Amino acid sequence: MKKRKTPMRKCVVTNEMMPKKELIRIVRNKDGEVSVDPTGKKNGRGAYVTKNQEVVRKARENNVLGRHLEAEIPETVYTELLALIGNGDV
Repeated sequence: MKKRKTPMRKCVVTNEMMPKKELIRIVRNKDGEVSVDPTGKKNGRGAYVTKNQEVVRKARENNVLGRHLEAEIPETVYTELLALIGNGDV
């Protein structure tokens, strides 16, 4: 049996290519609402961030997600990201 190819995505903060399962997707929908997408299947423009609290803090400080998604990122998105990473639920 053939081995399946692992989907790779780039973290917008570190610019590292990593397996999709090691990243969290943040998505902006058509209405301009930004939310965390733990399933990776929501419709809209997405950006991937490494599951690391330090990387999320760096994204917040440098507004990387805001530039990438061309939208204002609410503080609740960063709070949700840090909570997901801290609990290891994702």
